[in-house]
Amino acid sequence: MSRIATASRVVLGVFVAAVVAVAGWVIFIEVPTTMADLVGVVFVIVAATVGLRIGGNIATSLAPGYNVAEVAVEGPITRDGGGGMPLSPPGSPGADDIVEQIEDADADDNVEALLLRLNTPGGAVVPSDDIRLAAEAFDGPTVAYTTDACASGGYWIASGCDELWARRGSVVGSIGVRGSRMTAAELLDRAGVEYEQLTAGEYKEAGVPFDDLGDDERQYLQGIVDDYYDQFVETVAEGREMEPSAVRETEAKVFLGEEAFERGLVDDLGTKDEVCERLEEVLGTEVETTELEPQQGLAARLQGGAERVAYAFGAGLAGRFVDAEGEFRFRV
Repeated sequence: MSRIATASRVVLGVFVAAVVAVAGWVIFIEVPTTMADLVGVVFVIVAATVGLRIGGNIATSLAPGYNVAEVAVEGPITRDGGGGMPLSPPGSPGADDIVEQIEDADADDNVEALLLRLNTPGGAVVPSDDIRLAAEAFDGPTVAYTTDACASGGYWIASGCDELWARRGSVVGSIGVRGSRMTAAELLDRAGVEYEQLTAGEYKEAGVPFDDLGDDERQYLQGIVDDYYDQFVETVAEGREMEPSAVRETEAKVFLGEEAFERGLVDDLGTKDEVCERLEEVLGTEVETTELEPQQGLAARLQGGAERVAYAFGAGLAGRFVDAEGEFRFRV
């Protein structure tokens, strides 16, 4: 199937290019005008180049040569991508971009299945769930696979897929939630700086880094962490068809691929080629994958680069630990 599709694209592309080139020759060479005689060859070359591009687009639409869309989730999971953190993979897309890629794949009539590549330590709770919901809503078989790490938020996402594959050395699990904050109260005290803020509502300032955490605030924030954990367990138990007690027994540990398989956290172990063989069994046809990438304009690319530079100079230090209001950060 793939060889036929490739040959079809080549034939269509060459044919359209030839038609456009001949048209250019007739217009700019055969027509007896002085200007055409001087620049005719140039226009023919340009016409042929444009024809190749047009032909390629037409050929791709008529004979796409793929039936499986591959979407990657790599690095920390955030709403808007790397967010200026230097340890994030360059250009790693945010959750909204990944959701859009999955939806584009679902809308593509040529795509019969979704292959979700997960190499992530986890990240923000709601963005992780948004990606999971998009994968769950995909109209067709969905298979997630990981080579390095499918931890925490990555596993949350994987629970929305039909199957999860890993390598023997992959790190899988970390089904847990953490809340963190940076404490600067002692530092400010030494510097003679006092922090004052007017609020309404008893727990509005719970978790801010400029005051010590009171027992009641700690209990309140721990309750939020526990609620997120309950959601995580329920989501995994339902998606992976496991007993909630079995999920809790993992105690947020990570496991290598073989033990994860024995515990039922992954469906099988293998390489990407073996995952594709599994998809061929499911689809009943030869598999050809195409990797979807986020559509980022020049402005977005420049913004991402500027954020990384700003972070390198320390501008993003506080945002690494707390959000814009200095509150707790919850991560899975």
